[in-house]
Amino acid sequence: MRRPALPRWAGTLAAKAAVFITVMCCALAALLGVLVHVSVTNQTVGQARDLALSRLTEATAAFEAGETPAPGAGVDPPDLPEPLRELAAAGEHGTMVGEHLGQPTMWAAGPVDGGRVLAVEVDYAQGKRTIDGLDRSIVWSSGLAIGATLLVGAVAVTRVTRRLQSTAQVARRISAGDLDARVGDPRTKDPSRPQDEVAAVAAALDSMAASLQGKLLSEQRFTADVAHELRTPLTGLHAAAELLPPGRPTELVRDRVAALRTLTEDLLEISRLDTGRERLDVDTERLGALAERAVRASGTDTEVVVVREAVVETDRRRMERVLGNLVANAHRHGREPVVVTVDGAAVTVRDHGDGYPRYILEHGPQRFRTEGGATGHGLGLTIACGQAEVLGARLVFRNAPDGGAIAELTLDP
Repeated sequence: MRRPALPRWAGTLAAKAAVFITVMCCALAALLGVLVHVSVTNQTVGQARDLALSRLTEATAAFEAGETPAPGAGVDPPDLPEPLRELAAAGEHGTMVGEHLGQPTMWAAGPVDGGRVLAVEVDYAQGKRTIDGLDRSIVWSSGLAIGATLLVGAVAVTRVTRRLQSTAQVARRISAGDLDARVGDPRTKDPSRPQDEVAAVAAALDSMAASLQGKLLSEQRFTADVAHELRTPLTGLHAAAELLPPGRPTELVRDRVAALRTLTEDLLEISRLDTGRERLDVDTERLGALAERAVRASGTDTEVVVVREAVVETDRRRMERVLGNLVANAHRHGREPVVVTVDGAAVTVRDHGDGYPRYILEHGPQRFRTEGGATGHGLGLTIACGQAEVLGARLVFRNAPDGGAIAELTLDP
């Protein structure tokens, strides 16, 4: 049997703490209230019972001496509770709280000659009012105590949960790529203040972010430095390849040199994107015409379908770079026909191959990673994602139900 889904607030720490504090306060208040009620009731009933038994003793002595019973004493009174009447008729003495003329009364009864019952009544109204007033005081004081405890607990828990939410928000920013984000908990900056668990988590997260940022910056510098250093020897190698005599070996050398130059330029572009300092050259563009230019520049047999034209504010060079990489990837790793569809502010590139690998669908493109015997360096989709982020567009990868890979780029109209 499936368990019913709980509301979202039920999973928060503040809600759980509030429920825990409420339950514990109610349990403690109930326990103390019961103890106090029992103690005061026993004391009040005990005093009334002693007084009733004392008067019963006096009334019994007067009855045996043939004297008139004192007020409040009588033989076989009609209001005497039946259990107490039966107890006295059996030859025992006892007491019991009951009523007389609609008022709470402590009865004491005992046997007398002739199988009759002598009973004494003692007014118990004051004791009943005392116990009722005590019960009301217990309820009110318990409610006030629970409310005050909840208020203080809510303030304390809210302060902790606010710090935890701030830490979680910073963690989400870091996972989204903002490596400059830091929690900066005040407790971690002042060693004289006591360090609690939340401060320890915040300090660990800040330390992790700083370490990760340092490693990524080192990798970015390394990538940029390698790409820059490769440009000079590649320029000389390209010039030397142009001087080789015509032939098959020369074509192979020129082809590999061109591939190496393309890889170097891709690495330089990735290093620039990693810095996060790219600036847009925005202009008004018709998206359908822009897609057609990008397809013509790719030199591939790709169909362009304009379902609905849109005019957008974007950087033409970067848009053509994104669409060109998507089209080239579709031809290289998919199968024809490859179709580019413009529908408003959304551009879709679809092939009819085997679809994207699972790692791309789950984690997005990863540089220098290819699977299934694919050729290339795995940088085309990485650059497309980076340029799309600079453009402020959303690039989504998915597989079509009937086969093929779909890349959908959506811009702000």
